[in-house]
Amino acid sequence: MAIRMRRSSGNVFEDVGFPRPEAERLLIRSELMSEVERLIKKRRLTQKQAAKALGVTQPRISDLVRGHIDLFSIHTLVDMLGKLGIAVTLKTKEIKGRRRVA
Repeated sequence: MAIRMRRSSGNVFEDVGFPRPEAERLLIRSELMSEVERLIKKRRLTQKQAAKALGVTQPRISDLVRGHIDLFSIHTLVDMLGKLGIAVTLKTKEIKGRRRVA
């Protein structure tokens, strides 16, 4: 049996079947979550220390490092990064090959 492969869209959430708008939001949230987790590890913070620095509970940090993406909004993650001294910037680009409206 041959394995069929197809080129990725560049967004794993879209590739597994989420509608494009939701997939884009999930990708942003996952990237922000990864950055918060990376900083916690880089700074060698315990979950308790990270929770105190971010003004949340330790179980909330546990949810973050366990990848519970559904529990975190973009706003919350941007706020957490700000508390860690990280500025979040927004970059947009037109995607070639996708239909435009009007």
